[in-house]
Amino acid sequence: MITKITVLAIYVGILFLIGILASRRVKSMSDYYVGGKKMGFWAVAFSARATGESGWLLIGLTGMGAIAGYSGYWVVAGELLGVFISWQFMAKRFKKRSDEYKAITIPDYLQSHFKSSTNTLRIISASVLVVFVVIYVASQMDVTGIAFESMLGIDYRIGVLVGFSIVLIYIFIGGFVAAVWSDMFQGILMFFGLILLPIVVWFSMDHGTGITEGLNAIDPTLTQIMGRSSDGWMNLFTILGFSMIGLGFLGSPQVYVRFMSIESEHEIDKGKWVALLFTLLTDAAAVTIGILARIYFTQSGQDPEAVLGTGGEDVLSMITNEFLPTILVAIFIAIVLSAIMSTIDSLLILASSAITRDFYQKIFRPDLKDEDLTKFSRLVTIGMAMAALGIAVLLYFLYPDRKIFWIMIFGWSGIAATFCPVIILSIFWKGYTEKGAIASMITGFASVIFFKFVMSNLESVGAYFVELDVLAPSFALAMIVGYIVSKIFPTKKHKEELSETVK
Repeated sequence: MITKITVLAIYVGILFLIGILASRRVKSMSDYYVGGKKMGFWAVAFSARATGESGWLLIGLTGMGAIAGYSGYWVVAGELLGVFISWQFMAKRFKKRSDEYKAITIPDYLQSHFKSSTNTLRIISASVLVVFVVIYVASQMDVTGIAFESMLGIDYRIGVLVGFSIVLIYIFIGGFVAAVWSDMFQGILMFFGLILLPIVVWFSMDHGTGITEGLNAIDPTLTQIMGRSSDGWMNLFTILGFSMIGLGFLGSPQVYVRFMSIESEHEIDKGKWVALLFTLLTDAAAVTIGILARIYFTQSGQDPEAVLGTGGEDVLSMITNEFLPTILVAIFIAIVLSAIMSTIDSLLILASSAITRDFYQKIFRPDLKDEDLTKFSRLVTIGMAMAALGIAVLLYFLYPDRKIFWIMIFGWSGIAATFCPVIILSIFWKGYTEKGAIASMITGFASVIFFKFVMSNLESVGAYFVELDVLAPSFALAMIVGYIVSKIFPTKKHKEELSETVK
């Protein structure tokens, strides 16, 4: 225990040092929220991937690998494709336009892009950000408590408070710069930890010989890459559900604000390869860890969740304690916390910017200059963190048997379904209008709730929608509705262009 606490203390000390160094660069609200748009490609690439993955990568995806078997690799394919499309086709265009608009938040970008004369779009986008970000941050804080309890034997409530305090202090001091720099440090830990662990386990299990045979002995369906069900439609929906997780990288604010912050478009070309390599290796390693754990810890006829925890959430803790010496187990505890905190810090700053800039300054106090709001921004960050902490504690007391990763995916899907279709259409389609954007956002927001709590509970098709999950159908509906509304209510300029085309 002393070794684990010592390593954790060193880890926390490094984070605080990063916060102190970053604070020297915070002289304006632009510095606090987007690092003055001077971040390098290494920092942005690692930060974007660490933020996009969160604790779900280390605990959720390893567990999914154990439960799903080979079909879990569809998640890797989907995320890799999403990251590639985002960096290759969208990042430069978004960076160029956000710089032209002098935007430092996503609502800033949308308001300027559509030349909106009202605050409707800003209010809707900022409101959705606050709602889903607080839910997502609460789930991450909840996982922090679970990690402290399962890996350190520290009471859940103490773990939540410790994690909350750590991330809040270095964000409060250094803002976005601290978040990005700490994400880079934490991303490097995640990268090497995930890649090396399956190699160690593989050599310990007779060089991995008989992995397919081992899975077949437990359950032959685990080696079926196209899905484990005898129902072809169920397999299709499962594969779509796994692979469509990558849609969340095509415009989620917590990722795209990193593109705003990068120093130049040229840096994006270099950052793309870092992001792709990170995604491929870490995601594949996480699924592989789960598969190896399934072989090592379970036998034929056993309920895997009875051995490995709900959704396989205990896989990482079990496999590190079984195969690694204490000092490396301690480092893996820091890696798990890195994955969680790299997301919490980014989301808190995102929610803070929505309230400070998009509500308070732009709507109620447009007379205030950016430099006058830096202190207020920090106070709002604390308020958002307190709200998320309250929700996490309520979840702990009210729902002791909760499946925390469903809550995480719900928050992630809500943000993605609301913003990704709008970002995509605004970048690639000139005919997209403000009314179309508002319709897309409302549809995406409402559809996540509808598919989660209505469609998944229907007797005949509910099981299929459970496997498909909420992101893909919500995303598709938001795109379609945005297109239809833009066609029905085109802008004056677009009407004139259409008239000229007809003539």
